[in-house]
Amino acid sequence: MSHAQPVTAPEYNMGVVRQFAIMTVVWGIVGMATGVFIAAQLAWPALNFDIPWLSFGRLRPLHTNLVIFAFGGSALMATSLYVVQRTCLTPLFMPRLAGFTFWGWQLVIVLALITLPLGLTSTKEYAELEWPIDILIAIVWIAYAAVFFGTIVQRRTSHIYVANWFYGAFIITIAVLHIVNSAAVPLSLTKSYSVYGGAMDAMIQWWYGHNAVGFLLTAGFLGMMYYFVPIQAGRPVYSYRLSIVHFWALISVYMWAGAHHLHYSALPDWTQSLGMAFSLILIAPSWGGMLNGVLTLSGAWDKLRSDPIIRFLIVALSFYAMATFEGPMMSIKTVNALSHNTDWTIGHVHSGALGWVAMISIGSLYVLIPRVFDRQAMYSTQLINVHFWLATIGTVFYIVSMWISGITQGLMWRAINADGTLTYSFIESVVASHPMYVGRLIGGGMFLAGMLVMAWNVYRTVRGAQPKDLPAA
Repeated sequence: MSHAQPVTAPEYNMGVVRQFAIMTVVWGIVGMATGVFIAAQLAWPALNFDIPWLSFGRLRPLHTNLVIFAFGGSALMATSLYVVQRTCLTPLFMPRLAGFTFWGWQLVIVLALITLPLGLTSTKEYAELEWPIDILIAIVWIAYAAVFFGTIVQRRTSHIYVANWFYGAFIITIAVLHIVNSAAVPLSLTKSYSVYGGAMDAMIQWWYGHNAVGFLLTAGFLGMMYYFVPIQAGRPVYSYRLSIVHFWALISVYMWAGAHHLHYSALPDWTQSLGMAFSLILIAPSWGGMLNGVLTLSGAWDKLRSDPIIRFLIVALSFYAMATFEGPMMSIKTVNALSHNTDWTIGHVHSGALGWVAMISIGSLYVLIPRVFDRQAMYSTQLINVHFWLATIGTVFYIVSMWISGITQGLMWRAINADGTLTYSFIESVVASHPMYVGRLIGGGMFLAGMLVMAWNVYRTVRGAQPKDLPAA
């Protein structure tokens, strides 16, 4: 059967795509508002009002779960279920199962909103939810995998476009990571203990934790990049061969880098060094993919001046480049001795989370939403431009504040007097960081304001308002 001329035009199932797209915006606002609130608490601790459910220790894991799995997960599900249909020229496999995936995922998020503020947690980074919710996550994820891969199996094309390779790798790997790391012995409905102990538990946790970053927050969003950057640029991907090399190099190396989170710990030294080595190797495939995305604009650079959606996508790739250089540098033991447990790590995480993950998602949604709601264009290009500058300036403000704070902390903690005593007490380093904590709050607040602008723009678009930047019909 010809790729270009299918026998019948397929009727795509866009209902679940629309649902995930809208909830991506909703959960983005909720998750980022939670982040802004706890950032304010770090500047002014009294803002927890002595209420346990509002304490930083309980809201911080809620924030990470909301932005990674609610916002990021919904964005990945929306875009992957759209891209797999369009590139395979076939409607979704088992649409009712796709509907179950949407409602099941929303249930997981609501359960996180209830249990984490109550202090019901497994205490594992990015995997804090207790065992009954973990089982629900596994069931929903397997349903998602069945829909995605079932659609690929029944495709009307001989070729599987590279975006689907990245989406497929992320879906399979996250399933394996979640099921292995979440293995636990339940004591009650709300409490369990990991089946692993000691250094083994730490190693498996950071094999999971780093690869949640590597496959959910990197590979999945690279699938997004490989579809939406060429679509918005109106040009084919710069090098399809490079995209395949990028895929195999990335998934082959990323899996082994997690040990760099455990430098100077009880983990064997050779394991720490191996994690560092693989982290450094990762620069090559990461930058290869980044260049492939940026160079897709070759011959169309003028679009950066007029198209704020392209700016979102390209600036996201720029932050991806920065974060994937900074991460390997921080994995070097001598650098890590300065950065470990400081706010520098927070700055690095958010250069990836805000600069790469959120901005590539936002840009992709601005491309996706008019298409799945059968609209001519987004309601206001001017509002997209406002959102772009709020997001970009807010991200820079946030990460620079944390870089300054983190390096200050690292230097103060290492400073010693001639007699070998510490020059500064810990509380002095906290006082020194206070202005940067206010700076982080301002940056996060700007990013959140941009999401509110996006929500209004999306609302007007979905409601069918005449695009402000197009002539009236």
